[in-house]
Amino acid sequence: MNIHSGETNSTADREEAAAALELLRNWAAGASATEIAQLDPAVARLLPDGEIRNYPDLSRHYPENFKSDEAYRATLPDLQNGPSSLIRGARQNIQHVGISNFRLPIRFHTRDGGDLTLETSITGTVSLEGEKKGINMSRIMRSFYKHAERTFSFEVMAAAVDNYLSDLDSPDARIQMRFSFPARVESLRSGLSGYQYYDIALELVDHDGIREEIIHLDYVYSSTCPCSLELSEHARSTRGQLATPHSQRSVARISVQVKQGADCLWFEDLIDHCRKAVPTETQVMVKREDEQAFAELNAANPIFVEDAARLFCEALQNDQRIGDFRVLASHQESLHSHDAVSVLTCGDTFVARSLDPQLFSTLIHRG
Repeated sequence: MNIHSGETNSTADREEAAAALELLRNWAAGASATEIAQLDPAVARLLPDGEIRNYPDLSRHYPENFKSDEAYRATLPDLQNGPSSLIRGARQNIQHVGISNFRLPIRFHTRDGGDLTLETSITGTVSLEGEKKGINMSRIMRSFYKHAERTFSFEVMAAAVDNYLSDLDSPDARIQMRFSFPARVESLRSGLSGYQYYDIALELVDHDGIREEIIHLDYVYSSTCPCSLELSEHARSTRGQLATPHSQRSVARISVQVKQGADCLWFEDLIDHCRKAVPTETQVMVKREDEQAFAELNAANPIFVEDAARLFCEALQNDQRIGDFRVLASHQESLHSHDAVSVLTCGDTFVARSLDPQLFSTLIHRG
């Protein structure tokens, strides 16, 4: 009789492992998916074209012909709109939640009666009460697509906001549209013309049943420092020394609240206000006589950043279609390694005790 000790050699050599593998493959070839899963799902890898499977056996091929009906859709989980028990973090109201920078081709009316189709970046948000888990983000896009084919206006934005409020069951809603608006501009003296592009945003806010229409416009101009101009002239007149005043590309962001029931405030009207206030707009098409004219125009209109804010303010105050407004100005100095900035508000709409730390860094003309 053979007697074996309690200790066995658990280390198999390569031949024994190969024999065991062959035995396992032979068994797996005739076993069901359930039997393989019960032993070890990884065994499925040993079969030709094998995959890791689990019980029940799951298909890994896309079902192109599958159609979802209403009954099937009713079974789909919806965690975003789940019960308050799923909320993570503080049960606090959220002022803005939604989507940003989805794009559509949108048609716009122009002051001369024409239409333009422009690529438009859309931000849509609603407020979220503290006891609600979340919102269905895709509904925001679907709401907007219902109206995107119409010629765009604040009325169409209002229709989209109505959908937001009903579809998402939210007390507040907001839409913002950003686009680059082209306008043909003539040169100062040569008779040439070219397209100037203006960064514009339209904003519609519905808060506690009160709606506000807001237009934002970035206006790019040249600012010649009055102090530098006087010092240059002093050097010329007292010492016969040639000197040039410093000037720089500058950006003003004009934000205006459109009065309810007022006549249409065209984009071109707002641009005209800016040109009247500060006529040294950067040029598109330039020949030598235009460059000389631009130098003369700058010398005739030297401005500090404070001057710019007040000049824009004066132009906006005289338009009866405009309610509250804000002027942000940034003169990106050629003398200093920092910028000169100003903020001027009129009315309560744009008053803010705290400013976004990155606000002035966004006043850059991208070219």
